[in-house]
Amino acid sequence: MSGDASNPAQDQTIEPSEVSVAPESDQAGPDAVSASTAADPSQRLQQLEQELQTLKQEHEMLQSQYMRIAADFDNFRKRQSRDQDDLRQQLVCSTLSEILPVVDNFERARQQLNPEGEEAQALHRSYQGLYKQLVEVLKQQGVARMEVVGQEFDPSLHEAVLREESHEHPEDVVVEELQRGYHLNGRVLRHAMVKVSMGPGPGDAPAPSAPADAEQPAAEEG
Repeated sequence: MSGDASNPAQDQTIEPSEVSVAPESDQAGPDAVSASTAADPSQRLQQLEQELQTLKQEHEMLQSQYMRIAADFDNFRKRQSRDQDDLRQQLVCSTLSEILPVVDNFERARQQLNPEGEEAQALHRSYQGLYKQLVEVLKQQGVARMEVVGQEFDPSLHEAVLREESHEHPEDVVVEELQRGYHLNGRVLRHAMVKVSMGPGPGDAPAPSAPADAEQPAAEEG
């Protein structure tokens, strides 16, 4: 019978503890909950404002860089265009300068030749027609002759080859053109070789007049 007897200690059931643990939020109280909830939106707003300020600064910096790059590119484009124009102008000047001696030879021939006979005159007219055609082409390219005789000597336009005394022209005035000068669209294509006046010579200067109050020589005694 002892084997069927139950142990009173085993029949007893262990009841779970009736001690309840309150949540931390409950222990903190309603005031702490409301303060935490109120603090989060303020911090979030401040963070967003800082991010916005940072983005504004980055935008201003990028815009400034863009404007600077755009200005540099525009200056580069203008400089390239100006350099191309200068190079084109130099090539035109170089080509036309090689043609000018041909024009000089035409002009010398026109001044020196005096054809006689109908055949020679016909050849001379053809020769002069070719010369006029060449001059017309130069005009179309913007080439113009300099008018230098009677002008004041200017080293930016003239090249003085000779200087001589002159009673007709004052000093530093061009009295004769030895080789014609040319402009190209307002730019000097070739300087004119000229003869420049030195003015009257020292021996031609007028003698100084005697002063009015100079003493008269004494009369000889009789």
